[in-house]
Formats: sequence, C-alpha cells, structure tokens
Amino acid sequence: MKEFLYWWIAMMGKVLSPKMSVFIVSMLPIIEERGGLILARMLHIDMWEAVLICVIGNIVPVPFILFFVEKIIHWMSEHKMSKVADFLLKKAEKNKPKIDKYGFLGLLLFVGIPLPGTGAWTGSLVAAVFDMDLKKASISIFLGILLAAIIMTVVSYGLLPRIF
Repeated sequence: MKEFLYWWIAMMGKVLSPKMSVFIVSMLPIIEERGGLILARMLHIDMWEAVLICVIGNIVPVPFILFFVEKIIHWMSEHKMSKVADFLLKKAEKNKPKIDKYGFLGLLLFVGIPLPGTGAWTGSLVAAVFDMDLKKASISIFLGILLAAIIMTVVSYGLLPRIF
C-alpha cells in the first residue's frame, strides 16, 4: 500500500502542481484534509498555505453531500447500486449515536477528531440522512474541519515539541 501511495503521489506530481494535488487529496472521502496536510508536508508546502488549501479542499464537497446525498442514495437503490447505498446508510446509522449524544458539539468533534471513519464526509452524510438542521450542521462541520486542521497541522508539521 505504501508503495502505491508513493507511486500515486509521484504521478500526481507529474500531472498536477503540488498545491493542486494537495487540494484534490483534501476533497477525497476517507483521506480528506488529514491526508492533504500529510501530503503537503511531504511536498514541502508552506504550513499556512497548506492549511488554507486543505481546509478549502475539505469544505468543497460538504454542501453537495448535505444537499444531494439522499437523492443520490435513493437513485443508487433503484439502479443496481443498492449495495453501495446500503453501505452508506449503514455507515450513517452506525455513527449517528456518536453524534446524537452531544448534538452540535458531537458533530463538531466527530468531524474534527482525526480518527478512522470520521471526518467531513461522514459527518455530512449523517447530518443529511438524519435531517439535522442544515445551518447548524454546516457550522458544526466547518468548525470540525478547522479543529482537524489544527490537530493535523501540529502532527504533520512537527509542532508538538514546540508546544510542550
């Protein structure tokens, strides 16, 4: 897997600029800005510029997920993609209790704490599928993206020794 990642980064570097590569990686599900900041560090992109690129890249898909994911899942269910639709619904269902327990703060922490299976994509999916208030959900997700950016910047750019 590590070799594939290195190959993919090398290929992207030949086709796209390093900053565009980081932006695209930050938009991808699962990887999101967490991976974007790690890639930015690997590509020697200035920390503040990397944070801005990654935050914007991670925000871009959120409105589309919030507004269209239910329609997409419904369409998938009717067009021989029901396994994917079921997977998405199960993922939302599995994560709903984590978010429901604390509401706004729960969604913020779910998006912001960089653990496997969490992030803006999953947080947006849960918010949309379970009809959370879009304004509150959007603000919570945005703040979660900022929290994740802070945590991952500290980790990716080796700032932890400077803090302690």
